[in-house]
Amino acid sequence: MKPAESIQEKIRHSLHLERALRLIWQSAPGWTAANFGLILIQGLLPLVSLYLMKLIVDAVTAGLMAPEKPEALKRVILLIVIAAAVALFAAGCRSLSEIVKEAQTQVITDHVADVIHGKSVAMDLSYYEDPKYYDTLHRAQEEATYRPTSLMNSLMQLGQSGISLVALAGLLVSFHWWVAAMLFVATVPGVSMRLRYAKKMYDWQRQHTQAERRAYYYHWMLTDGGHAQEIRLFNLGALFMDWFRELRKKLRVEKLQISARRSLADLITQASATLAIFGALAFVAYQTIKGAITLGDMVMYYGAFQRAQGSLQEIWTSLTRLYEDNLFLANFSEFLDLKPKLVKPSPATPCPRPIKEGILLDRVNFHYPTGERVVLEDISLQILPGQVVALVGENGSGKTTLIKLLCRLYDPVSGNITIDKIDLRRFDPGDLRREISVILQDYAHYCLTARENIWLGDINLNSRDDKIYAAARRAGADNFIKKLPRGYETVLGHEFEDQGELSLGEWQKVALARAFLRDAQLIILDEPTSWMDARAEYEIFASFQQMFKDRMVLLISHRFSTVRLADHIFVMENGRIIESGAHRELMQRGGKYARLFDMQASSYR
Repeated sequence: MKPAESIQEKIRHSLHLERALRLIWQSAPGWTAANFGLILIQGLLPLVSLYLMKLIVDAVTAGLMAPEKPEALKRVILLIVIAAAVALFAAGCRSLSEIVKEAQTQVITDHVADVIHGKSVAMDLSYYEDPKYYDTLHRAQEEATYRPTSLMNSLMQLGQSGISLVALAGLLVSFHWWVAAMLFVATVPGVSMRLRYAKKMYDWQRQHTQAERRAYYYHWMLTDGGHAQEIRLFNLGALFMDWFRELRKKLRVEKLQISARRSLADLITQASATLAIFGALAFVAYQTIKGAITLGDMVMYYGAFQRAQGSLQEIWTSLTRLYEDNLFLANFSEFLDLKPKLVKPSPATPCPRPIKEGILLDRVNFHYPTGERVVLEDISLQILPGQVVALVGENGSGKTTLIKLLCRLYDPVSGNITIDKIDLRRFDPGDLRREISVILQDYAHYCLTARENIWLGDINLNSRDDKIYAAARRAGADNFIKKLPRGYETVLGHEFEDQGELSLGEWQKVALARAFLRDAQLIILDEPTSWMDARAEYEIFASFQQMFKDRMVLLISHRFSTVRLADHIFVMENGRIIESGAHRELMQRGGKYARLFDMQASSYR
């Protein structure tokens, strides 16, 4: 059983290596080919240099005994000039190689970041509510940006050292086979040790991923503007700093302990390599004194042994790094192997345009994948074209979750959601979402220009389309945007140069304009005026029926002055619909809606 498992592990690891190599070639084929060519040249140059040194030493030795000194000197000088030219050429190759490596590294790093971004965007929303996904994402982000490049450098170093070693080993074997054998034996303990500690470090990092994420979380809270006010108001800075410091100290100590043990083992194994070098020197010197080889041969063979050992050490180091990189690339592969659960059907049914019969939820039930608490239970409702439907209920009643199902960010556990009697799962999710315009309760604040903030609502339009400004006027954002330092070209937020900071109510109007820009058939507004004053709210909703007369509108709001304008109201409690009807009907029934309305209205009386 164990041999089979070992083979499976090797196959799995080789797949990580193959994927990384493919990624490297796809991202930078030209730079990779150039790097390979330079490595081939640099691998052969040490042998050329050694041979030239032998010729120089032998020429000097012969010159000492030759009667014609000028001729001997000319030969020595010529060989030195050739050796200098080779050394300069080698230096030029090294410099060029550094440039090529830097360019290749930058291209691969950017390409890997692009792959991570693409995979992140493709993942379902459910992944972002699962701690295990964040562990996987963190490991991928930590390793993937430099591991493929490290792997490429290790492979290139392996190739260069391998070419040098083959050439130098051939030279040593021609001298004496056991010298070459000793070269290999002396480096084996170091390789075994490095492989062992590479696996230890990999296991440690996988076990401590969540602790590292928690440390980064403390760091983020201390440095992010979103938490700045509360941290100061509640004097939390010192507390979070202590938590960060303690956690990082624990991680640092454990990691240093592994590194210290590895360094000690490395020191012991280096001793065998040192003994081998001086043992080889003694043997070569003995052969020279015996007259078996010339002084130049002695210099060449000893230099060859030193360089061959260096090349062999580089090969083992490269192999160890390849093993280590391959282990860590398992994290990247684990991330890339995640599959979206909401897949595009094949073939996909075109989304109806215009929608004629509306949207129907039929006995829909739902709980989140990471929990078992029922969030929506037996939900049945209909939204007709040209109708404004409102959802009312206390926090946690399931209103926002229902929006996620309508946008197909999740699928129901049971029941059906249809558009014109066609199940949502038969549409391409991207096509479906193009027919929906949403302003969420936790809408985004993009640090882009005011114009770009609105344009993001429909990026299929030209970024300077007049519809952008019309949407701003409809949302009541045009007046304050024009007063900004550069008008619509002012960068909003405080992260960048323009300092176009807005109030929360103004940000909400920008988000509304973004939602209004899209020519969607379903408009979903989740607390769209929660930060606006009463007058701004009234002006926006007074124009709703005219703006959306041919569209469906789903409105969520705790303000009953807004909700009462809806054609139909659904009251939710604990994930169920407990009442429905128009405002007047619900008030006459005297149920929960009427009680909530009276409670809110009483504060104005």
